Amino acid sequence: MKRNRFPVGDRRWAVSLSLTFCAVCALAQVSSGEESRQAQSREITVPGKPHARPNVVVVITDDQGYGDIGAHGNPLIQTPELDRLWAESVRLVDFHVDPTCTPTRAALLTGRYSIRSGARHTIMGRSLMSPQEVTLPELFRKAGYRTGLFGKWHLGDNYPLRPQDRGFEVAVYHKGGGVGQGPDWWGNDYFDDVYFRNGIPERFHGYCTDVWFREALRFIEAHRTEPFFCWIATNAPHAPYIVAEEYWKPYAEKGVPEPMAQFYGMITNIDENLGRLRRALRDWGLEENTLLIFLTDNGTAAGVAPKVAPNQWAGFNAGMRGQKGSEYDGGHRVPCFLFWPAGGLTGGRDIRELTAHIDLLPTLMELCGLDRPSEPPLDGQSLVPLLYNESAHWPDRILFVHSQRLQKVEKWHQTAVMTKRWRLVRGVELYDMQADPGQTRNVAEHHPEVVARLTAAYEAWWKSIEPAFDPPVAIHVGSLAENPTVLMSHDWLVEEPKLCAWNQPLVAQGLRSSGPWAINVERAGRYRFELFRWPKHLGQSAGCTYARIKVGAVEAEKSMNPEDPAAVFELDLLPGRCLLQTWLTPQDGVPFGAYFVWVYRLPES
Repeated sequence: MKRNRFPVGDRRWAVSLSLTFCAVCALAQVSSGEESRQAQSREITVPGKPHARPNVVVVITDDQGYGDIGAHGNPLIQTPELDRLWAESVRLVDFHVDPTCTPTRAALLTGRYSIRSGARHTIMGRSLMSPQEVTLPELFRKAGYRTGLFGKWHLGDNYPLRPQDRGFEVAVYHKGGGVGQGPDWWGNDYFDDVYFRNGIPERFHGYCTDVWFREALRFIEAHRTEPFFCWIATNAPHAPYIVAEEYWKPYAEKGVPEPMAQFYGMITNIDENLGRLRRALRDWGLEENTLLIFLTDNGTAAGVAPKVAPNQWAGFNAGMRGQKGSEYDGGHRVPCFLFWPAGGLTGGRDIRELTAHIDLLPTLMELCGLDRPSEPPLDGQSLVPLLYNESAHWPDRILFVHSQRLQKVEKWHQTAVMTKRWRLVRGVELYDMQADPGQTRNVAEHHPEVVARLTAAYEAWWKSIEPAFDPPVAIHVGSLAENPTVLMSHDWLVEEPKLCAWNQPLVAQGLRSSGPWAINVERAGRYRFELFRWPKHLGQSAGCTYARIKVGAVEAEKSMNPEDPAAVFELDLLPGRCLLQTWLTPQDGVPFGAYFVWVYRLPES
């Protein structure tokens, strides 16, 4: 049943792809067909035998922790399909990502530490991945694979940062960091929502996770005779914790508190869909030569509840300290399973060496025969020697994880410097993971030589990432690839989260704040700016009497009728980077930024 939590007015949306868009896709399919057939026929060699390049399916869930899987020892959660995959796969049991979602996704898709790409936060204009990065789907496309993304992207909603700009031939996704966040379609609530197919809004039937897997299966079936790379990124079990009662009520009846019961129910629904995916691959004869990878993007968000009633379940974190957002292992050590029968990645074997998100891209490059430019350099390394038991010379690596949910980065902020044995946290706490996996005893004073070695490694790493701190990644306006450009306050460059109207409830409440967007004006000319308090398609009045805009050095202001849905400005702009900021003043006189701004480059007269 639909639950419209905010005023939605007159709902109007595009319901399918245009004929023009379909024609473009058809031309792209014809042009890439021969290359795909050639790629399918090529062979690569892994220890044991040569074989055709594998298909690749990556399933990445949002906010599900290491302990939120039955096979990892959680006695209450029901994940039979994940448990079965765990039993059949090669498992990376000391695998690390970033403590939050956007940075993890950037690192996975580039093989580089996320901060190098500019994608270091989830909001505040710092969730955008630089277009200069070389992405995994781009490498697969170049190698003749068909590429598709289904679900969460969260690396930029505007050109040149969208999934369809970054190598995905087909992309069905929500905007922002989750369904119902500010850039997403207004009023989405996980059921029968409007999502975007290559940038075009379309209404879908059913629960969000079911939609992502259903669209992914359609993509796989359409390209079952060609090599494909399919990225299924669920927004579940990220908050808000919404799922049908049939999934969460059994947990509540067993003493699982809310919202953990809903959180578990969302994972059980994901588990069901994973089973459908695996059965389809088997039925279509694709399972043997498909590399299926399952992982999550950070530690658990709602799988731990330390303050509960005596008769309620407190959750399970596999003995780790911390959860989502934390620099301790519970914030960034996550499951990673790899299953590929033709490639010998089966049997339920654990790999205990230290590995990380930055290793996925170089590993797939080797397994799938992908070529990549030498620049920018990779931070990760191929895990093929580990996957095939050739780890005699595997180095004792030093890896870094940190959370920079800040407008201005801070040295040692929520940082862990990691080796297989040691964790140096924030530069002052040292943990021996062999003796103390729960990170309960700081032994820094007993091992000053270890602290000094890891500190020196961090200093060198910090120096290498400093050039990426600024300027922020810019959204392009005036591009032929996207005109108009729709900006949302989710990407304001403000100093702290409480000043950022990043979700729909904050917009509905009318958060009194304003921040600039970093934009890049691609072409000189006349531009039209439409400043909205509500999403444009709702047609609701802004209730404001005055508007102001500043684009670089160009400023303008005007009076408004409170009944007007938007203030409209036309400005002549020169090309280049600048900041765009807006202000709307309501009748009570306390201004706020336009939460939605439509930017058009007007035709030359």
